[in-house]
Amino acid sequence: MAALKELKGRINSVESTLKITSAMKMVSSAKLHRVQASMEALARYENRFTETVAALCSDPDVVTASPLYLPHKELRHAVVIALASDSSLCGAFNANAVRQLISALSALQSEGFTRITVYPIGEKMVQAVTRPAFQDRFAPVLKVCGDYRHMAGKYSFDGIAPLATQLMEDYVAGRNDRVCMVYNHFHSMGRQTPMTDQLLPFIEESVDNIGREAVRDYILEPDSDALLAALLPSATRIRLYRVLLDSVTAENAARMIAMQTATDNAQELIDDLSLEYNKRRQQAITAELADITSSAEA
Repeated sequence: MAALKELKGRINSVESTLKITSAMKMVSSAKLHRVQASMEALARYENRFTETVAALCSDPDVVTASPLYLPHKELRHAVVIALASDSSLCGAFNANAVRQLISALSALQSEGFTRITVYPIGEKMVQAVTRPAFQDRFAPVLKVCGDYRHMAGKYSFDGIAPLATQLMEDYVAGRNDRVCMVYNHFHSMGRQTPMTDQLLPFIEESVDNIGREAVRDYILEPDSDALLAALLPSATRIRLYRVLLDSVTAENAARMIAMQTATDNAQELIDDLSLEYNKRRQQAITAELADITSSAEA
């Protein structure tokens, strides 16, 4: 009987776990649909916005003189915005982001950067970059700033825009020479790819549908320098916010898949334990009947 009680206790425990993982899957699904809709809407806006900037920058008659577009000659100080999640239970999401950050930092060091400042977003990224082993690996070039660590859970354009503004001001003033972003890109429900993108100096994306003749059809008011001076900062803020939404979308997708897998595993374990419980219960009943029969015959 002790073995049956133990099995029953394990079944009840796994059933409780299944309820938790199932509820977490539903919560992640709701969050995913909400943030994915925002990300896709912003992505369409950013693509059209970037088309305009790319058209102006690729026009041979327009000389791009914006300091946000021009790379610095000396590469001394790099800034990396590293995004992860505030909590775990999302598979390899955070581990992939940390590995991508290590790869990005190593690449920047190999390029000759002597100072690297990391802005971690998400508590798991903060925990990773503040570990002594991580600090010792990139000492003495590494510096960590935690002013925007909570943006993964409380994401908003107004919250992340000041960081983009600060980085642009520092870039124009020569206090940093490159700004990169490390994050997980949302491809699909089952695929999130760690990536490293450059934020500054601004690199326009290639636009296949814009030809040279189409670019020359633009009527600029005011002149191109004034227009680019207004568009490039806005494009930089939008790109950073889009990456933040992309990372949050990938996080919720990874957590949803992880909770679905955990729920399926829990259900499979419950089925196995229930089968074992029923077998042992049947054996116990058979043994009791055999004892009763043998006692009656005696």
